[in-house]
Amino acid sequence: MNRREFMTTLGGAAAALPLAARAQQPGMPVVGVMLAGSADPLRQAVAGFREGLKESGYVEGQTVAIEYRYAEGRFDRFPGLTSDLIRRQAAVLFVSSTAGATAAKQAAATVPVVFSVGEDPVKLGLVASLNRPGGNITGIYQFTTGLEAKRLGLLHEMVPKAATVAVLINPRFSAAETQLRDVREGAARLGVQPVILRADTESELNAAFATLGRSQADALLVCGSPFFFARREQLVVLAARHGVPAIYEWRDFAAAGGLMSYGTNLTDAYRQSGIYVGRILKGAKPADLPVMQSTKFEFVINLSTAKALGIEVPPSLSARADEVIE
Repeated sequence: MNRREFMTTLGGAAAALPLAARAQQPGMPVVGVMLAGSADPLRQAVAGFREGLKESGYVEGQTVAIEYRYAEGRFDRFPGLTSDLIRRQAAVLFVSSTAGATAAKQAAATVPVVFSVGEDPVKLGLVASLNRPGGNITGIYQFTTGLEAKRLGLLHEMVPKAATVAVLINPRFSAAETQLRDVREGAARLGVQPVILRADTESELNAAFATLGRSQADALLVCGSPFFFARREQLVVLAARHGVPAIYEWRDFAAAGGLMSYGTNLTDAYRQSGIYVGRILKGAKPADLPVMQSTKFEFVINLSTAKALGIEVPPSLSARADEVIE
């Protein structure tokens, strides 16, 4: 191989390296990002995180390097992912989900951690209080849990004649018991019969929908879970195949063809997390940064899906929707 061929090959190899590996300069701080789902479904949310960093004066590849790790819905991966990022000398860790935050807090005693979780971080033992987190960890409380009864109420308004509502829950999700309690309390108030379906693998999802068909449920509530979010397209397709109106956690489900969604604005929560990471890189201590609570909630209706299901959307719901997808 002559020198020109060698240099061409070398250049091609460099171009194939991840951006963080190519762009990192000596002395550039490294941020470890450890997320519960997979890369593609979280693309927009991660863009929000980078925007938050930018608002704090940090641009990926220029003033900060980012190492991304995805658990792909497998919570048992978090301890290993945390250890890997610590070995890579991450200056700050950003983690999503309760399992990720717990693993990071346990393993990263000397590394600042910013979390984005859906459960009360005080009850989880992540922080001492919302105003004074203490220790090396703080972040965003998204209210993923506590909204299932609200979603059930919206679904009941959309399908008021629904007497039986299937409820899909991930039993391995840390908030599953809380979600189940809220659903049962909400169902009792509405006078509907919940049919509980459990799934934490793709094969179990198919089995759950087979049970849904046999139960002749009139509607479906998909509880919040990183596992379900990572498989939102599969869930939407299964719901359409069974002709069942369903409500989900985040806008992404409705954008993928789901009937409706209600939840916090995930992209904004990640943006706020990016801002906190930037502040910590500038010297702020997690203990001095109060846990922020999400204030942006989105109610989205997919009108095309409603028409396909033969549902006439009540005007009262349309008026309250933040977005109606045609």
